[in-house]
Parts: sequence; structure tokens; C-alpha cells
Amino acid sequence: MRRPTKERQRRLVKEKPKPQASVAMPMRFDVLTLFPGMFDGFLSESLLAKAIAKGLIEIHRWDIREWTLDKHAKVDDRPYGGGAGMVIACQPVFDCVEAVRRLGSPGELIMLSPQGERLTQPVVEQLATHERLVLLCGRYEGFDERIHEGLQPRLVSIGDYICNGGEVPAMVVIDAVGRLIPGVLGDEQSAREDSFAEPGWMEYPQYTRPPVFRGMATPPVLLGGDHGAIKRWRAEQARRRSERTNEKE
Repeated sequence: MRRPTKERQRRLVKEKPKPQASVAMPMRFDVLTLFPGMFDGFLSESLLAKAIAKGLIEIHRWDIREWTLDKHAKVDDRPYGGGAGMVIACQPVFDCVEAVRRLGSPGELIMLSPQGERLTQPVVEQLATHERLVLLCGRYEGFDERIHEGLQPRLVSIGDYICNGGEVPAMVVIDAVGRLIPGVLGDEQSAREDSFAEPGWMEYPQYTRPPVFRGMATPPVLLGGDHGAIKRWRAEQARRRSERTNEKE
């Protein structure tokens, strides 16, 4: 039987819940994956890196492989009944999920899966109401079905296509949810005016300097300083964009 690694023991001790403070708690994401290194660049750039530095968001990565009891550190096996590929086994996933969820409030367990509900803006807004999301990333031919049956995660899909694993979909969830956390965006109005802020609604077109580029001119209304006219123009452009997009569906 494979003994728990010293690194895992150290991290679990370090991650033990702390007493509640009077300040606002950060939104916490736990990512359970076989490839934690895939998140290195994603977490070190742009608004997300700044939000982490400000203490608005916490992101913890956990290597599922550290929980396997297999002496060769295997986490997958051949599917019963035959077929291509390998299936992620129950034991390391159950042990990993249960250990991580014991670190404070259990949070909302999300399994990234093409079988899940579509990740729409209303779903993103609902996920943002949780203080903690635990994101379970699959690989290979997917998870043993008993993982879904036993852990009862919420299944979420980012679209009708197949990724190599759940890591990129997990990044999409973190990025979409994270920008709704107060303080993450420099201008909170940005989130309210974005495309899909309302179902089926597209944002108006944006322009910046110079006023003319290669013969393409900025609409004069945006340069005139009449804020009422600008607001009406933007509303009309957003309506037209929304109608065109919805006609394609």
C-alpha cells in the first residue's frame, strides 16, 4: 500500500481551516487534476494574478495522483467490457476529494464533463455565490461512473466539443466566475455591460484612438461628448448585435 507522501501531509496540515476573521473571505477554488502544472501560466498573468495577490481569490491545486494507493502511482485502469483508452479509477479520486473537502467548508463540487449543463452566464453568476468551488478535472476516457454516483458532483460543460481533459474547462470556470468577485475588475460596471450579462444580450461595439485607422472611422456619435446620445447609440448597437447572434442559433 502506498504511504501518503510527506509533501501531501505537509500541505494538508498547512491547509487546515483557520478561525473566521471579520474581514471578507476570499473566493476559494480547489482544482483536482493529474496535471497541476498546466495552471502555472494561467495563474501568474493579468487580472487573475492581481486578484490572487490582493487576497480576493485563492486557488489551490491538488494532484490526484498523490492519493493513489497503487505502488506504481497509477490512477487509471482498463475499462470493463473492453474498449479504447483508460478510465480514471475510484479510489484516488474519492480519497482526494474527501480529503480536500475536509479543509473548511466542503464547497460546491464541480465535475467538468461534456455531459454537464452548459456554462452560461446565469450559471456563472450562480457559481459566484459560493464561497468555495472544488473543480474535478478528468482525463483519458473519463471517470469511473461510480465517482459520479458516489460523490454527486454538479456536472458542468463549457460547450459541445471534446477537450483533452478538464483542465482548460476549469480555467474557463475560474476566469468567468472570478471576474464577478467584487474588486477583481477595475470597473464593476464592466461585468454588468458585458455580452451575456443578460441572457442572449451582446455588448455594443467598442472603439479607441485613433479616430480613423486605414480609412475606417469611429462613429461620430462617440466623439461628440453627448452622453445621452452615446447611451442610446450603444443600446441600439447592442440590440442589433443580439438579434444577429440569436438568428444564428
